[in-house]
Amino acid sequence: MFGIDLGTTYSCIAQVDEYGRPEVIRNIESQPTTPSVVLFDTGAEGPTSFVVGTQAKRQARIRPDDVARLVKRHMGASDWRFVAHDEEYSAAAVSSLVLKALAADAERATSVPVTDVVITVPAYFGDEERKATKLAGELAGLNVVDIINEPTAAAFAYGFGQDGAEESTVLVYDLGGGTFDTTVIRLSEGAITVVATDGDHELGGADWDNELVRYLAQKFTEAQPDAGDPLDDVYDEQELLAAAEDAKLALSGRDSVDVLVVHNGRRTSVPVTRTVFEEITGPLLRRTIDLTGSVLARAREKGVEKIDLCLLVGGMSKTPAVARRLQESFGLTSRLADPDLAVAKGAAVYGQKKALEREVHADLVASGHLRPDQELAAADAVDVEKAAAASAEEAGLSTASVVDLVRTKVTNVTSRGFGIFAEDRGTPVAAFLAHQNDPLPIAVTRTFYTVVDDQAEVDIRVFEQGTTAESTAIDDNKVIVTGSISGIPPGHPLGTPVEVTFTMGGDQTIQVTASHEGAATPLVLEVRAGVGSEEMRAVESAKVSLLKQRD
Repeated sequence: MFGIDLGTTYSCIAQVDEYGRPEVIRNIESQPTTPSVVLFDTGAEGPTSFVVGTQAKRQARIRPDDVARLVKRHMGASDWRFVAHDEEYSAAAVSSLVLKALAADAERATSVPVTDVVITVPAYFGDEERKATKLAGELAGLNVVDIINEPTAAAFAYGFGQDGAEESTVLVYDLGGGTFDTTVIRLSEGAITVVATDGDHELGGADWDNELVRYLAQKFTEAQPDAGDPLDDVYDEQELLAAAEDAKLALSGRDSVDVLVVHNGRRTSVPVTRTVFEEITGPLLRRTIDLTGSVLARAREKGVEKIDLCLLVGGMSKTPAVARRLQESFGLTSRLADPDLAVAKGAAVYGQKKALEREVHADLVASGHLRPDQELAAADAVDVEKAAAASAEEAGLSTASVVDLVRTKVTNVTSRGFGIFAEDRGTPVAAFLAHQNDPLPIAVTRTFYTVVDDQAEVDIRVFEQGTTAESTAIDDNKVIVTGSISGIPPGHPLGTPVEVTFTMGGDQTIQVTASHEGAATPLVLEVRAGVGSEEMRAVESAKVSLLKQRD
């Protein structure tokens, strides 16, 4: 079982070693992370090939139109395509190539086939984004055992929920290369419980890079007014972007750095201090602080009075201004440890948990101590310990550790609100049945009413919240499944009750049941988490199968 952090700018893969410790597997270049960048190439003969990682990133300076980057920001967007050599690729298809490269490197390093994986996603990812992520794994030839939220993975990586530590509440501040999320998690013996979460899928280190690029270009034009703007040249812009990223990384440990800007045969050395960098990127950091404040407020509404620790995750969280602002704004004590690799390591631990759960469950069923349809929680503690002992040695763990791991309960919240479209005094509205940050599982029943006499059909359209804040406007929300109660005989007056039950399981599978007294059977609609259209899978699979990977 492998854990994969499929990041916006960098990705990595990890597994639990023979001693029970999570470790990141280095790629073919002996690096722990691989740039999430794909170059589509074609030669004089043969099909289009692809290159993933550092070489693709370098080629972006020379062939920007052939290089796909920041693709994660488009996950689940049905209208986004990357066009290369007259072929269109969805975000899932491009991401599958990154996953293929990670799997190939891991197999090369470990001599173990990479099949079963857990892939991480931002906690606020909705249904379409999760479907696209799972599809990416399947297109890469992987069996996606589960999708886990990045903050939850980080909690596993830091060892919470496994070591018997006393109860605490942490804030996971995850500022990566292209996305940001902030999550309050309550940790106790045997449980990891998400309290509240929020984020922005278009806010990350790449935006800090872009602000620095604009600053460098401005300083160049001030020094060389007759040389033109470097941003008007796509190739010089790519060079500037690479230089900005290097400068940003250097400023995490240095007070200043000089950046050489070259354009139209002119060159200027631009000094950048950490203070200047923090000033020009201040609004971006302020956005993360605002979102964090919102999540802390929601957590307080749910009874959280104190945050014991703030875990800094994601490469951008290494910027000194982050910990300082969190302390100034909220009085939080921050801990920075392995921010680039924590999510992948946590996914590997969670993957091991899923594998051990499967083994222990199978052992208990085989021994007659559990029915196949029962969960582990229903088993006797002594029986679980005996079954765990059989798996402990192979996993490199003690029996007690296996028991703790399989018994650890992970409780998530909804990342978005959900409901159905209805009418309110003749006006179409979005009626929310579940709200963002409601704890899972959810079961809500609400009664609606027909709008005309002898209504023969009732349309049910289930939606997912489409904006940051809940909106009752129809156009602000996204339909995820539809159906109708049909064949209702005449004789039922306006105002006849239609009972709607919305349920969402811990795996985020949604079921909506709607019943009308005149219908023989209720309407049942289901949205399985991470399960997309077979048609899209077939189309994207056909495209990906034609591509050949180059080292």
